[in-house]
Amino acid sequence: QVQVVESGGGLVQAGGSLRLSCAASGTINSINTMGWYRQTPGKQREFVAHMSSVGRTDYADSVTGRFSISRDNAKNTVYLEMNGLKPEDTAVYYCAVRQSLWTYWGQGTQVTVSS
Repeated sequence: QVQVVESGGGLVQAGGSLRLSCAASGTINSINTMGWYRQTPGKQREFVAHMSSVGRTDYADSVTGRFSISRDNAKNTVYLEMNGLKPEDTAVYYCAVRQSLWTYWGQGTQVTVSS
């Protein structure tokens, strides 16, 4: 089993920055993808960014150029550096770990961007 825990959310003014962290524990395969999704009330959960074990990254069009994902395999941790935040970035951000046929989710961390 895999446990996933996010942290780093909070309240920030538009144009500001936040750094989210996600720590995974348990049985972590050498080949995996760790990433971020977000969800607001009344909307489906949407993809934000992810990064594979070999360093391949993908970003949603809405965050490309503003967000940066990185990993620290020694800590089984993935980070999301969010810059130039906009009010529309307000959401609960969820970390996901995908390996083999399984996806494991964190509990979510709230990000609120004021205008």
